[in-house]
Amino acid sequence: MSPNLIAILPEIVLTLTAVLVMLADASLAPGKPRRLLGWVAILGAFAAGSFSLWQLRLVDASGPITAYSGTVQVDAFSVFFHLLIAAIVMVTLLGSLDYFAPPAAMAEHSETARLAYTHVGEYFALVLFGATGMMFMTCSVELLMVFIGLEISSISTYILAGFRKGQGVSAEAALKYFLLGSFATSFFLYGIALAFGATGSTSIAAIAAGMSTTHTPVLALLSVAMILIGIGFKVSAAPFHVWTPDVYQGAPAPVVGLMSTAPKAAAFAVLLRVLFNAVPTLRATWLPLILALSVASMFIGNLGALMQRDVKRLLAYSSIAHAGYLLAAFTSTHPEAVASACFYTAAYAAMNVGAFLVITELSGVDETMRTIDDFTGAAKSRPYLSGLLAFFLCSLIGIPFTAGFFGKFYVFSAAVHGGFTWLAVLGLLNSGIACFYYLRLMTALYSRPLHGEVRGAMARVTPSAALGLAFAGLATLALGIFPGPVLSLVQRAAPKTIPIISSAPSSSATASLTNGQ
Repeated sequence: MSPNLIAILPEIVLTLTAVLVMLADASLAPGKPRRLLGWVAILGAFAAGSFSLWQLRLVDASGPITAYSGTVQVDAFSVFFHLLIAAIVMVTLLGSLDYFAPPAAMAEHSETARLAYTHVGEYFALVLFGATGMMFMTCSVELLMVFIGLEISSISTYILAGFRKGQGVSAEAALKYFLLGSFATSFFLYGIALAFGATGSTSIAAIAAGMSTTHTPVLALLSVAMILIGIGFKVSAAPFHVWTPDVYQGAPAPVVGLMSTAPKAAAFAVLLRVLFNAVPTLRATWLPLILALSVASMFIGNLGALMQRDVKRLLAYSSIAHAGYLLAAFTSTHPEAVASACFYTAAYAAMNVGAFLVITELSGVDETMRTIDDFTGAAKSRPYLSGLLAFFLCSLIGIPFTAGFFGKFYVFSAAVHGGFTWLAVLGLLNSGIACFYYLRLMTALYSRPLHGEVRGAMARVTPSAALGLAFAGLATLALGIFPGPVLSLVQRAAPKTIPIISSAPSSSATASLTNGQ
């Protein structure tokens, strides 16, 4: 098989599956069940992940795969993010397979549910198209290719954010996301243009070689700043976070679970390549910007969450804070920083997708449970779902034996070994602040109902949703107890992807990452 086809095989599988779902959806009569299309989409995501594992074996045997004139590179780094994105898509689709009202119960549901059901095939296809763009972002080593992947991903998520067509808040979320997202993307594109002006190329390797000899250093610095603004929007880093609470509040709960994890994972992968591969010589310039973004995101996210009563807005501010935690790993120049950032991305994906899937099951398509008060006493009628939500919240706090604990341990260790102990202290302080709003929601779950009854959808959890929740829960638990396999993969990726631009790494930190302690 051609190296060009091998390099983008997961993306080809996702694209063909999405096209198949769209064609099948158009051929079905209105009112016919579309559940089978969801299983086709899940199978496509599983196949994409399987082909990514096959690519990893090829990479281990013969080294990174370069294709399309050096614009695409498949290595352990890109394969890790491919696997992560495929897993997030699978869990999201499993959790939202029965999210829409079945035809037999159409009359019992709101206009929002009926409108959503009529476009359920499009939902499955859009999720796959979005995942295709995200995977392109993680394996591209040419900034224009990154931009193309970013646009494919963004257009899909813009539409998904407004998928509940019967509600004004959903249309508002999609419009805000589209307008602000397009504005931020223009910064990213302008940064690419400035990088070309400074170095004569948009290839990451060529940019790295040209930065040290450029005759226009001001353009080089401006390009880094513009690219940081564009990616800062995608990862919800303060002060580029203003869209996040409104979009999370208006978008469907399973879509929020997807857009709060998979696009961010792809954006952080791009940021790692740009900062550590393309412009390592400008570290003295971009490091203060990363420090500012990290501190601002942690404090604005956690302090903003303290004032929220709407649960989705609370988790939106929480995601801003977690972006700040992850950025702390960028302060170290050693491969351990890459391993820390990658591990935290996987840990956050598992616990955040799980939390939003629980909210999906508790609230239903009409999202009858919005505020913390609406969740009061939920454990009385839905003990298993409430217990699972409490477990995910504990992981978001960083309680031991959960993925969140090791995630924070590694990123804060990277900050300490990078010489920024004060940043790790601020991170721990913010983790303490976060306990207040996470525990407030957990307390509501196990409190006595306010009016003697519990609001929200009382339907049984379907087998597909239970499978998705089990996968998220087990992943969160496994990463908190046995982090070694994931760390082994990202540590193999780091030396091949991120050059060591300082002295030898700290032996204690490397040992702690290797042993998973």
